[in-house]
Amino acid sequence: MQFIQDGGALVCRRQGETLRIEPWGKDSLRIRATMFPAFCGQDWALTEPVAPSESSITLGTDPWREGDGNISQYPCAVIANGRISAKVNKSGVVTICRDGKPILHEQYRFYDGLVTRESHCQKKLAREWVPYVGGDYKLSVRFEPNDGEKIFGMGTYQQPYMDLKGCLLDLSQKNSQTTVPFAVSSLGYGFLWNNPAVGQVTFGKNMTEWVAQACKDMDYWVTVADTPKELLYNYTAVTGRAPMMPEDAMGFWQCKLRYRTQDEVLTVARKYREMGIQLDTIVIDFFHWTVQGDWKFDKTYWPDPKAMVDELHAMGIKVMVSVWPSVDRRSENFGEMAERGLLMRTERGAMQTYDFQGDCVQIDPFNPETREYVWQKCKEHYADLGIDYFWLDNSEPDLTKYDFDNFRYWAGPALEVSNLYPQWYSRAYFEPMTALGKPVVNLLRSGWAGSQKYGNVLWSGDVPSSWESLRDQVQIGLNMGLAGIPWWNTDIGGFMEGNVFDPDFKELLIRWYEWAVFEPVMRLHGDREPFTIPQLDDRDWGGGYLHTGQDNEMWSYGPEVQAIMVKHYELRRSLLPYLKKIYAEAHENGSPLMRAMFYEFPEDEKCWTLSDQYMFGPDYLVAPVLVSGARAREVYLPAGRWQDIRTQEVLEGGRTITADAPIDAIPVFKRLG
Repeated sequence: MQFIQDGGALVCRRQGETLRIEPWGKDSLRIRATMFPAFCGQDWALTEPVAPSESSITLGTDPWREGDGNISQYPCAVIANGRISAKVNKSGVVTICRDGKPILHEQYRFYDGLVTRESHCQKKLAREWVPYVGGDYKLSVRFEPNDGEKIFGMGTYQQPYMDLKGCLLDLSQKNSQTTVPFAVSSLGYGFLWNNPAVGQVTFGKNMTEWVAQACKDMDYWVTVADTPKELLYNYTAVTGRAPMMPEDAMGFWQCKLRYRTQDEVLTVARKYREMGIQLDTIVIDFFHWTVQGDWKFDKTYWPDPKAMVDELHAMGIKVMVSVWPSVDRRSENFGEMAERGLLMRTERGAMQTYDFQGDCVQIDPFNPETREYVWQKCKEHYADLGIDYFWLDNSEPDLTKYDFDNFRYWAGPALEVSNLYPQWYSRAYFEPMTALGKPVVNLLRSGWAGSQKYGNVLWSGDVPSSWESLRDQVQIGLNMGLAGIPWWNTDIGGFMEGNVFDPDFKELLIRWYEWAVFEPVMRLHGDREPFTIPQLDDRDWGGGYLHTGQDNEMWSYGPEVQAIMVKHYELRRSLLPYLKKIYAEAHENGSPLMRAMFYEFPEDEKCWTLSDQYMFGPDYLVAPVLVSGARAREVYLPAGRWQDIRTQEVLEGGRTITADAPIDAIPVFKRLG
């Protein structure tokens, strides 16, 4: 092993591999390796400038286990940056320490003539590079497990497990799955897999393994701190923080699948106004257009969208419109975009990537010409009419089949870069809107590490209307916050399979709605059954095409449901000063709005085990009702004094209580003192 000091970085070379470890932010290290002559030059998620760090590099000997009577001492190098350090031994094995104590140790199973902890005859390397003929590498990076460790973050995975230890996670973007590869450990470190390749991570009992299906470099970043709050601070300092959410987007958003005409939109808005309900945002969903890729209203059903927007603005309502990245072959823009290379490419077979309601190809947002082209169309047909925000739906992108090896972008093969697609798609709107001085609050169902800085409101995707799904969404919101994405929400009531005449669905909708008061964005949406409403016309394209779901407004489910919804709408309005405060925290220090219990109480061991209650900012403990028919539930109150916001009763913490949960209220407690 050859050790070289390159400024403040440690460079190690062995058997064709170059390993580079360097300080990258407070108490943090960036660790890269490559089998090529030079690194690819991409910083990926590490977009923010960092202040120079005073690292120290030492060479010496490494007695691996104290007290072992048969110790081999051999050359090693150590680089330290504040509280974090990394040691590289003669075999190139990396060990990362927090305050001198190992927290991550690469798993090495190869006998190289030394009697060490790593001595095995399995010929299994810590970093395994499998070459593709004439191209990049498949990379596997393995670490020894830490018994008793808990792992959180990583984005959206539809499962009941908030603690990801023991889970295998697919690293790819799909509808209702968002890969944000930042993990927070209970051992006091945060780990960013700074690689947008399709792959997987296994947080196993016997090994942690990160796999990239195609890449040029290994690239990961590690930070250490005493609390999750400090870890998020360090992480968002190098990947970016959310802008400040506009105050007039913090209240209530109305949405359904789908408003088919401008008259339907205005009728809904006018009725809310008559009720005294202030809508913050009304959302116009898909197929208001002619065909996918035209990016404009169908004039048959939206004859004067500017007049519609003007009236909504006069009511104090912002307008969001859905746009998709898919371009139908019938689109007026398809020929030009295909000729100019602005669309995704297929490596084999037909030029088709999507077949929902048309033969489509997705745009290639990695190409700067594509981003400019799409924005100019949306500016002309939406923004110039006064549209405020964009719903960047299908932002994964949604594909006919997730054959990532068959697709290629301007930036490279899909296997190598496609997890970045939703982020670059959002930047096609964020950057020009910011240049125009517009606040950016765009809704997406996918993102990646660093997406928080591009005005992205992520939601958990097209999830079913079920109690099981409701329970999953709670842990998803908490893990998304721990992955650095503070602007988040769900479709209230779930997106699909909700029958408006089913009493069980009405109960589910109520409980979901009551919880949504304490989500960062409160948005009523869904494709409500039964599908008995006929199309507006018989064409197979245009704004009259495709079904619409049943009504999905506060008044759509009967007087009892409406009364509960109005009551909780008023609760949300009363929280606006507090919402402004915690949105400011997200902007200033990276803290999520929805916070795992251990985020606020890291010293309380029980808080590390809770996934069905959480803190909304620092002050409110929220305990959603997640079981059909439940009229009470257990709530753990950490040490301190807590006030039930419904009864004003003050309770002493440090214990588990049984809290009443009538149909019109979930347990919420305010932290006193």
